[in-house]
Amino acid sequence: MIALVLAFSSCKRSGGGISILNPLDETAEAALIVDDANKDLTKIKVLYQQNEGKREELKAAMEKNDAETAKKIADEVLYLINDGTAYGKSAVEKIQKAQEMQINDDYREYLRLKEEALKRQLEAFENYRQAARILRDSYDPKDAKMREKVKEEFKTRSENYRKLMEDARDYSSRANELAKDAVKRQQGQ
Repeated sequence: MIALVLAFSSCKRSGGGISILNPLDETAEAALIVDDANKDLTKIKVLYQQNEGKREELKAAMEKNDAETAKKIADEVLYLINDGTAYGKSAVEKIQKAQEMQINDDYREYLRLKEEALKRQLEAFENYRQAARILRDSYDPKDAKMREKVKEEFKTRSENYRKLMEDARDYSSRANELAKDAVKRQQGQ
């Protein structure tokens, strides 16, 4: 919805109709591509919501030194992250395609910020994927040295995940504020 509102902020209202200021403006078409990218992002959100407790389950399994459960959950997480990463990369490519079009400046900046947010999220999930991979492949509660190494790596990568997701939320919030401001400016015309 915001994408379409922003897309039409490049238009000028005249005599009750809408006329395009620039015949080469492709902002409306770019908004359709972004809507398609949003479908990929919705799929990621569904995956996330269905599996948001996995990190806590992993922590609990490690606290109990339950290698079998920890490795099983880590394997599930790897598949989920791989699926989500594919959707995320697809969304980034679509947003980049939209940015290459002749679009208005507000929409271009909005897309740049959204792309940065997505890239941070993908980087965060890569950290989480690596943590899950290490846990799946190397966790052994019987080997104290290896167990501590894996736990520390998991903790470090989980913290990196958290920080990157905070950065992503910041970029996304900035994009959303830009969208709100653009809509207010358009309504004020």
